[in-house]
Amino acid sequence: MSLPKAHLHLHFTGSMSADTLQDLAAEAGVSLSDQLFADKVTGLSPDERGWFRFQRLYDMARGVVRGEDIMRRLVREAAAADRAEGSRWLELQVDPTSYAPFVGGITPALEIILDEAAKASDDDFGMAIIVAASRTRHPLDARMLARLAAHHAGEGPGTVIGFGLSNDERRGETAEFARAFDIARRAGLLSVPHGGELLGPEHIRSVVRDLSPDRLGHGIRAGEDPQLLGEIVEAGVGFEVCPGSNVSLGVYPDIDEVPLRTLLDAGAKVALGADDPLIFHTRLVDQYRFAQQLGLTPADLAGLARDSFAISAAPVTVREAAGADIDAWLEDRTTA
Repeated sequence: MSLPKAHLHLHFTGSMSADTLQDLAAEAGVSLSDQLFADKVTGLSPDERGWFRFQRLYDMARGVVRGEDIMRRLVREAAAADRAEGSRWLELQVDPTSYAPFVGGITPALEIILDEAAKASDDDFGMAIIVAASRTRHPLDARMLARLAAHHAGEGPGTVIGFGLSNDERRGETAEFARAFDIARRAGLLSVPHGGELLGPEHIRSVVRDLSPDRLGHGIRAGEDPQLLGEIVEAGVGFEVCPGSNVSLGVYPDIDEVPLRTLLDAGAKVALGADDPLIFHTRLVDQYRFAQQLGLTPADLAGLARDSFAISAAPVTVREAAGADIDAWLEDRTTA
């Protein structure tokens, strides 16, 4: 789809293609689950058992990302795949902890990714980085990552523009990660924690209260509570909605049940995201096709694209150029 858009919810390892994974596994002499190469991953669900299956597959894939050259390859390929789908701006999310043992620590791990993100950027496409802590680790680890992110904070391609919190929403106490987000916020970074996919409105309330997000990673289940949704919209918090992963994880039985329209009707600013294409087998352009399936018009899709830039950290020049091209895209479809 040629519609210009920003991509704000994509994970580093999960961005790789099955072909790349197969190459890396062969080079490492590692045997991986056939499910990683199947057309569809089965057995996933939003409960703890289903999430364990997902995490096991993700960890297997992450296990072959060993060393600088491979890390750089993943960044380049993520950029190339996004460009091919009309993306003008990509915020790639990574926890450098997992890759640190192969490159001498978390600082060089992050700097490798930042350097390659800068190289992958030009006047037509930009890539920045979100550093994400994990709910499965101690909050002190999150503070360490927040300080690292703050040290590399900046504006534009090849910089850290946000701080996130990912993994199983049932793990950890949200409030215990608040100090890490305070560190990141003082450095001017966006607060972009996950919340509201595996768990519902009460969990979202705690994320909003304790972490003061600029955007919610997912947040889709805010649609179950109109009052909460209204409060989030009123506060100006954006949503990173990933319909493909919502269905693959069994949060909703099929695309027609994903309450994207509910969020939009409430006035929410939404950016569609692919999350983990390696596991869920859908990319950014597929999310826009899903939105069409939900009945969104070309004008609605253009609105989603505009909002994806509005809630991003993209430079003003990128936003303005994309806005003009979104208008042209829509005009082509309304005058044809």
